[in-house]
Amino acid sequence: MEKLFERHDAYLSHVPMGFVRDIMHKIDWNDRLIAIRGAKGVGKSTLMQQYIKKNFESDDRHVLYCSADTNYFSANTLVETADRFVKLGGKYLFIDEVHKYSGWSREVKEIFDLYKNLHIVLSGSSLIQINDGQADLSRRIVQYDMPGLSFREFLKIDIGLEIEPITLPDLLAKPNRYCSYINEKCQPLEHFWRYLKFGYYPFYFENKENYYLKLENSVNYTVDVELTRYRNLDVGNSRKVKALLWAISSMVPYEVDIAKLSRTTGVSRATTLKYLKDLEEANLIRRLFTDIYSISDLQKPDKIYIDNTNLLYMLSPRVPEVGTVRETFFTQQIASSSHLTEYSGFKRGDFRIDKDIVIEVGGKEKNFNQIKGEADAYIAADDIDAAIGRKIPLWAFGFLY
Repeated sequence: MEKLFERHDAYLSHVPMGFVRDIMHKIDWNDRLIAIRGAKGVGKSTLMQQYIKKNFESDDRHVLYCSADTNYFSANTLVETADRFVKLGGKYLFIDEVHKYSGWSREVKEIFDLYKNLHIVLSGSSLIQINDGQADLSRRIVQYDMPGLSFREFLKIDIGLEIEPITLPDLLAKPNRYCSYINEKCQPLEHFWRYLKFGYYPFYFENKENYYLKLENSVNYTVDVELTRYRNLDVGNSRKVKALLWAISSMVPYEVDIAKLSRTTGVSRATTLKYLKDLEEANLIRRLFTDIYSISDLQKPDKIYIDNTNLLYMLSPRVPEVGTVRETFFTQQIASSSHLTEYSGFKRGDFRIDKDIVIEVGGKEKNFNQIKGEADAYIAADDIDAAIGRKIPLWAFGFLY
C-alpha cells in the first residue's frame, strides 16, 4: 500500500492546475460510485488528479489515486487493494484506466457492496460497458462521458480567454449580442482554424510538434487493442477497420455508400455496419440518422463523419473538403453539449437539433433557400464574425460547453 501512496504523491506533484475542465463542476462527486468515460487523450486522468489536488491536502491518506494499468495490479487485486485501503482509514478511491484490469466490473461491484463508506471514482475507455456480463453496475454507478476540448475551452488554454458557456436556446435567441460580446474579448476567426486542426485533445499543449504522431498512435491503440478486447474485433481485421476510417475521412458527408465502403475494406455489408457502430462507440466517427428513435441496430446511417476535425485532418490523405470540416465541427460541438442531432434531409437543411431546430451549415454566402418555410431554422456560417439575423457564425457553436 505504501508503494501506491508513493505513486499517488508522484502523480499529483506533476499535475497541472492552470486549466480545469468545466466537467469537473458538473460531476456530483458525492455519489458513491462514479465512472468517467472518454476517448484516449481527452484528459480523464488529469481531471481525477486535479480534483484530488483541489480538495485534499497533499499528505491526506484518506484518498488514493492509482492506475489499473500498472504492474502493481498484476500481483494485487482491486478487492485486496480496497480492503487494505479501507482498513487504513481510506474513504476515497480513484481508479484510473480501470478497463485495463480484467474482470474490473465484478470486483468493483464487490467493493461497492462491501465497503459502504467508500467513495469510488473510475475512469475508462468510452468502449467499456457498465453491464458487461460479469456484473451489472447500472443501478449503482453514475456515468459521465467526457469529450475533448470545445472551442471555448481551447481559447481559455491558448490565449487565457475566460468566457462562460452559453446554452443553445440563448445563442439562437440573441446571437448578435453574444457574438459582439466575444468579439470584444478576442477575434475568434484568428484562432478558429488552429482549433480545427489542433485544438480538440488537451495533449496538444504538452508537445505541439508531435501532436499528430501522438494522435495517430492513439487511434492505432484504440483499434488494435481496445476494439479487439471490447468489441471482439479479430486482430487480423484491424487493418480493414483502419482502411474504413481512411475511406470515411476521404468522403464528403452526403456520400454514404455502404457498398463502396465494403469493397474498400473487403468485408461484408453487415460487418461494415457493425464496424461503423463500433467506431462510433470508440469516439472515432459519428453516425447520423434521420430518425434516431426508429433505427435498427445495424441500419445504414444517413451521414457519417470522423468524430472531430483534428482526427479528420490527421486521417485524411489530402486537405479535407471545407464543407466536411465545417459539418464535422458543428456536429461534434452540438452533440458534446448534450443535444440530439439528426440528419435533416437534403430538402430541409443539414441538421435537425432536438427534433425541432433546423440548422444549415455553410460558408458566408450561404442563403436561406434550403430552409425556407421552416419555423425554427438558422444558418451556421463560416468566415463571418458577427451574427446577421438568423445567420450565426459557425465558431459561436463552439461556446456551448
